[in-house]
Amino acid sequence: MRLDKYLKVSRLIKRRTVANEACDGGRVTVNGAPAKASREVKPGDVIELRTGARTVKVEVLSVAENTSKADAPAMYKEL
Repeated sequence: MRLDKYLKVSRLIKRRTVANEACDGGRVTVNGAPAKASREVKPGDVIELRTGARTVKVEVLSVAENTSKADAPAMYKEL
């Protein structure tokens, strides 16, 4: 699954266009390397997302095309 879509489906970012802009702006890294929005995400990857003064670091546990709001936190583990 594409990184921008994963960020939206997992509810880490509310909109896919905002996720795309965050990737283009260099605020998202995957496994320590800057990532483009089109990068493929798989279980085991570590995503670091910087928004303002807040930094979120998560490990991808599962990848799903669609998920409910209640099930979204099960897609990742905060580190």
